[in-house]
Formats: sequence, C-alpha cells, structure tokens
Amino acid sequence: MRRPRNRETLVPLVAAVVVVAVLLVIAGCSPDRRGFSLSSPLAGGREPARPWETTGMSEELWVIEKSSGDMPRSRGDTEKPPSQGELRAKRGEKEIPLPLEHTDVKAQISAFVATVDVTQKYHNPYDTKIEAVYVFPLPQSAAVTEFVMTIGTRRIRAIIREREEAKKIYEEARRQGKVASLLTQERPNIFTQKVANIEPGKKIDINITYFNPLRYDNGEYEFVFPTVVGPRFNPPGSTGGVGAVPRGKAGRSGQKTEVQYLKPGERSGHDIAISVDVAAGVEIEKIYSPTHAVNVTPRGTNRAQVALSPMDAIPNKDFLLRYRVAGGTLKTALLTHRSKDENTFALVLHPPADMKDLPRMPREMVFVLDCSGSMHGMPIAKAKEAMRRCLRKLDENDTFQIIRFSDNASRLGSAPVPATKENLRRGLEYLDGLTSGGGTMMIEGIKAALDFPHDKEKLRIVSFMTDGYIGNETDILAAIEKKLGSARIFSFGVGSAVNRYLLERMAKIGRGAAAFVGLSEGAGAAVDQFYERASRPALAGVEIDWGRMKVNSTYPKSPPDLFVGRPVIITGHFQGTGKTIVHVKGRCGTEEKSYAIDVDLDGPGAEHQGISRIWARWKIAELSDTETHSPSVELKQEITDVSLRYGILSRYTAFLAVDSLSDTSGTHGVTVNVPVPVPDGVRYETTVEE
Repeated sequence: MRRPRNRETLVPLVAAVVVVAVLLVIAGCSPDRRGFSLSSPLAGGREPARPWETTGMSEELWVIEKSSGDMPRSRGDTEKPPSQGELRAKRGEKEIPLPLEHTDVKAQISAFVATVDVTQKYHNPYDTKIEAVYVFPLPQSAAVTEFVMTIGTRRIRAIIREREEAKKIYEEARRQGKVASLLTQERPNIFTQKVANIEPGKKIDINITYFNPLRYDNGEYEFVFPTVVGPRFNPPGSTGGVGAVPRGKAGRSGQKTEVQYLKPGERSGHDIAISVDVAAGVEIEKIYSPTHAVNVTPRGTNRAQVALSPMDAIPNKDFLLRYRVAGGTLKTALLTHRSKDENTFALVLHPPADMKDLPRMPREMVFVLDCSGSMHGMPIAKAKEAMRRCLRKLDENDTFQIIRFSDNASRLGSAPVPATKENLRRGLEYLDGLTSGGGTMMIEGIKAALDFPHDKEKLRIVSFMTDGYIGNETDILAAIEKKLGSARIFSFGVGSAVNRYLLERMAKIGRGAAAFVGLSEGAGAAVDQFYERASRPALAGVEIDWGRMKVNSTYPKSPPDLFVGRPVIITGHFQGTGKTIVHVKGRCGTEEKSYAIDVDLDGPGAEHQGISRIWARWKIAELSDTETHSPSVELKQEITDVSLRYGILSRYTAFLAVDSLSDTSGTHGVTVNVPVPVPDGVRYETTVEE
C-alpha cells in the first residue's frame, strides 16, 4: 500500500496495527471460545422435552462448566469502600433494596476499537421469588456479540433468535420455573434485560460482550460508557416511545418501553466499577476523564490502566475517557477480507491536519435550541453559552436564524438575517430571553429549520443544541431525511447523559458532525473548533471512483463530507484482484478537488480478518435508517437475516439463555423493575411523569 500519489493535502489513513488488533479482538468474540468444557444440559435424557428442545435448538443451549477457582468473583468477594453507605446516610438519602446490586465494566482498547465485558450482578433481597427487569444503555455503535448467564459455578451461554420466538421460549421457561434471561434491543442505545425465577437470597450474574469503534476527534480518541437512560419526552398519542415514570408506577406512561426513576432523596445500592486497559500502539501523550475521578497507572509509554475511583461509583452520568496519541497513527488507505462467500473492504479517508489552507465558505447559520423542561438549569445555560460564542464569530458574509422549540417552535424572524452588528445584538437579546419548560416537540424545530427557502450562495448549517431526550427518534430521523435538501446538520449535545444515538444519526443523515459538551466542561474551545470546522469542510459532496474494483453494498451509501480532525470510513463488498487506482473527488470551497489512491488488493497487509462483522453492524444501522421513513416487511426480514447470520443483536432479534437444570417451585413470582437515578444535572420534577 502506497501513500496517495497526489500532491494535495488529503491523506487517506487508517492504523494498520489498530485494525489488526481490532479484528483479533472481534474474532475472540466467537461462541467457540476456548478454555471451557462444553456439555449439553439436555443430554442423557435427564429432562423431559421442553419448548426450547422441540424448536431444534437444544444443541445450542450449552452449560459451560468451569472450576470454581476460575470463576469471576462475586461482589461479596471484593472489598468495597466502607464510606459509601456512610456518605448516603450523611446526605439523608434513603436506600431502596433492589435486585441489581452491581455493574462491573472491563474494557480493552486497541487504539480506536474497544471490546467491553459488562457484568450485571443480580440478587434477590426479598422473601419471594422474583423476575428482575432492567432497562439500560450501551453505546449506539455497540455490536453485542455474546451473552452468558452465571448461576453459582455454572455458566449458560445464550443463543440468538428472532425476537418473538425468543420471547415465547423465555416466557414458557419462566412459567415452568426455569431460571432464564432475555436481552432485547429497544433502540440502538437502549436495551432491556430480564432475569426470571431468582429465588430468595440467590445471586445471578449476566455478562454481555460488545465491541464498538471509538470516536476520533482532533487527535484524541474517546471511550464512552453510558450508565443511565435519560428521561425521554413522547408526543401526545404516541405509544412506541420510551416512557419516564416514578419508581413503582409501571405502565403509567403508556409507552412500549418504560424506565422507572428513583425519587429525589432515594438511592439504590446499585453502583458501578469501570476499568479500561488502553493499548494505543504508539506513545500516549495524555489520558484523562472529563466526567469522573479516575486512577491512571501507566504501563510503559503506549499503554495505561485506568480505573474509576470507588468514590465516584454512582451510575448517573456517562463515563468518558479520552486519550491523545503522539504523531500520526493512521497509515493505510484500504483494508480487505476475502472469504468463501464474500469479499469485504474498509476504506478510511483522513482529512488534512488543520484548516489553515481551507477556504471559508459563506454560511447560513440556523441555530435550533431545545427549551424543554429537561434542559432546565445548567444544560440550557451551556447551550446558550455555545450559541453566544458562535454568533460573535459570524461576519458580514453570513446570515443567521435562531429557532427555539419545546411544546411548539418559534423563531427570531421569518428568514435568516445578515450578521450585522444590529442584527447580532437583536439575536443575543432574543437568546437571553429564552427559558426552559414544557415538552420536547423536536419535530416542530426541524420543520421550522428546514422548511424555509435556502440561499444557494451560502452553506446552510443547521445546528441542534439539545440533550436529545425524546422517545420518537424514528419520526425525527424520517423528517430530516425528507426535508434535508442541501443543508448540513451539526448536532451539539449538552448534558451528562445525552441521547448520543439520536444526535449522531441526525448528523450522519445530515452529512454533518456531532459534538458533545458535559456539564463540567467549558464550551469555549469545543464551540470554536466545532463551528470553524462546519464552515471549512475539507471535502464536500464526496464521490468515489473505485477503478477496477467492482463494488457493491457500501455503507454509508452516501459518503459524508470530510471535516478536519474526523476520518470517514466506508465499508462494502468487492470483486477484483491486483492493482488499481481509487479516485476521491469533491468540493473544497468553490474549487473542485480530486485525489488518487494506489491500491494493491493482493499486497502484503491488505488482508484482515473481521472486516465482514464491521460491515454487518453498519449495514443494520443503514437499513434501520431507511426503515424510519420507508418501513416494509422486506426491510425487517433483511435486518433479521443479517443479525442472525453475523450473530449481532438487533431490534428484531434477542439473546436467550435458559438453565434447563434449574427447577424452582411455584410461578415466576413478582416482577421487579429496576429504577435508576435521573442523570446528573437533570431535574426529576421536570422530566418524570408523577
């Protein structure tokens, strides 16, 4: 693989060492993991026929037996800082006994890909048998590939099946008194875990394994582990959203998915431990968390062990870890994987290192500010701070518009106005007068931002300033797809546990970018970089000529604009051998640019295992986007087929584990929903339906 022959500054790059590590990690997620002895719990006629046997899947319901010395230690086996309970008592908080006791997160990072093992430790503190139900978040780009249920010294590996089939098997196993667990996806970043027939005093561990690529921005990688689902607003009459209700008030919201929240002054015993092993492959210049207290232990110059402080273990905000690496780490333009059935590739385009040579395009800036109740206090203050800073950076060639939305939408004027001193003064006064309250009717904000005529001489940039706490994401994404036109959408997430899935999908569909600012971070530097980048795309309207490669099924289907500091990755299937030239072209300011990349499909280092699984995860995401505005039976089946073929969880599939050897007495007992705290900085009374 050679560098681009072109003299221009665009450099298509990706870290070869990183990708190799990624693919080895992914390959390690196979159900055929070594080190266990597998035995079927249904062998030898010990159990009569059960529904999970007659479906032809008995050979997949394995009990994985391991010596007790190799078993993960339970929460009771580890030391816990004694000050946790004392601190709660001093704060006057009431502790609510709940079945979810502890979450343990262990992540391994190879440059920009994380493989994460999440262990949820359940126990039954009551005097009757229970079913525990927990709604929790994971990163929106996570590909969940493995699920194991541990009961004592026995481990039961889950199988993946179509969602409705898995639910029926789970319900029948629950009815028969079998210990069973079911994992379903409600949104790409929201999941539901059910564990049936936990007997009084008993413990059950659930282990979930997923991998996801890290965000790369301006020389820093960012690992995110979300710990709590933020309360969503759902439009009147909707039933398919995510409801927010008080503890013990199940069913009040009328939504398909429901999250229960602890009241002010209440705290569960649930806490979280996070450890991250970072293997950067090159020297780490800086590593830090902007959100939590962490302990960092260097392991040489290119590796570090990071652990969450036990004093910061309440799961009420996203855990962020950022690290900066020395020098350039992205070195290869094209990676491939050949198999018997298909050939898969991944092309990575990396932009110039800075913006000094990029022309500035006249902008039509449209700010859309979320003024709903969940933004009350610090979030809306941060959003206003960002908008003020950007308004002051506009010049006489720009125009701007300010739109607010909550229950409805209103705006500064009927059309964007020139960025004169007088108009900017009016805009700042209008911004200062905006307050938070009411629901989150984002659809009204989208209509107001995209429906008015566009000045073709200017680059229209629509920036949404929001926490994304809505339940009707599909309606929002479908509206953007329909009304976007030539606009670019830049999402600016503000808060401690923002809806990253929605904001990043909005930006992807809108051919823009997303940025996030936590409540403890200053918005200044992020805003300056964010909006300078928006006005100076390195390459807009990207088109690719694949040369002699016969390419199909590429994702994303339409390449996004290329911005400084953020690479673009494209995956797909191909046919062809030997050498060819890939041409990448687009617009930089008013000038057309073209770049050539020499590609050797048979060259050393071009072949990498695991690219096919990355492709499958992105295909499901693209199909799901299409389904938001054009649902069909065929699309649903295609998503299901990809999920089952590649073993990746989707909204139409589920992971199921049944312990056929368990035999608890009576019915499944009482269903206990696990309530969670509202995210840090969010007011309970403005977001939860009392």
